[in-house]
Amino acid sequence: MSARQSARNKFLAGHGLAAAEVTPLAADASFRRYFRVHARPQKLVLMDAPPPHENVARFAAVARHLRGLGLRAPQVKALEEGEGFALLEDFGDQTFTRVLAAAGGETERQCYATAVEVLAHLHRHPQAAAVATPVYDVDMLLDEALLLVDWYYVAAHGKKISAAKRGEYVQIWRAIFAAMPQQEPTLVLRDFHVDNLMRLPGGNALEQCGLLDFQDAVIGGPAYDLMSLLEDARRDMERDFAEAMMGLYFQSRGGVDEEKFRLAYTLLAAQRHCKVLGIFTRLHRRDGKPVYLRHIPRVARLLREAVESTPVLAELNAWLRAQSLL
Repeated sequence: MSARQSARNKFLAGHGLAAAEVTPLAADASFRRYFRVHARPQKLVLMDAPPPHENVARFAAVARHLRGLGLRAPQVKALEEGEGFALLEDFGDQTFTRVLAAAGGETERQCYATAVEVLAHLHRHPQAAAVATPVYDVDMLLDEALLLVDWYYVAAHGKKISAAKRGEYVQIWRAIFAAMPQQEPTLVLRDFHVDNLMRLPGGNALEQCGLLDFQDAVIGGPAYDLMSLLEDARRDMERDFAEAMMGLYFQSRGGVDEEKFRLAYTLLAAQRHCKVLGIFTRLHRRDGKPVYLRHIPRVARLLREAVESTPVLAELNAWLRAQSLL
């Protein structure tokens, strides 16, 4: 038995669950692992989030905040911050991804409309940003964009990027961030896409959408999460459908400067796709998870579409092409 498994068992025993049946759930792209705990008549989910890589207390704080805003985040039943364990309400197995795979086009519209309504509600809420999380500032955005040159460039060329070329890339991004439209700050969940949304029983969209994987939430602009939903690294989406969902968001939220929002959306899309190309490469080369490589052509296409769509990204487009990265 590994030391981590022994610690999990001790945590469960401390909450009267020593005899419970424990089965692993699907792993994700982080250091976290999840287990279903069958403690009849209830079922729970055990989150194993080993410090210092993960912060289970931050997850619990954001979950409480989201529930206070009227959204469906799992209840935290028990927490051991020092060891990195939490017992969570079990939302079941019906991710939006699974629902979409099992049904037709009308269900796709229903699922995405539900997710859009959740975001519109969050972004309308006057207390959305009233939680202690980091600010999604230029330094954080730049650090993420650099994952492209630190991992994807190396994989493409078999060598590290030169200091001069890396410096060019940094200056291009600083100019892009300087052109970013200012938006009213809100809570940004950062990984808002159909794999992290759960179909739950309920009478309205807020009740029917369970939220997962928000422990890295930050305070930033509202365009990011809508872009994460509609430019999913793992799932193709027709452009007309994405445009219809954006229109639904504008209608539901109200009072949005659409031109500024769309520009912020596109600039953040370019940043996220650069980040994800780096992350998926790192997952393969460092963490031994090659399954993410199958998404790289889609992410590269999304990045290409973003940088070709606005003059603000023209210099980035030229730089990426000069490095044979597009």
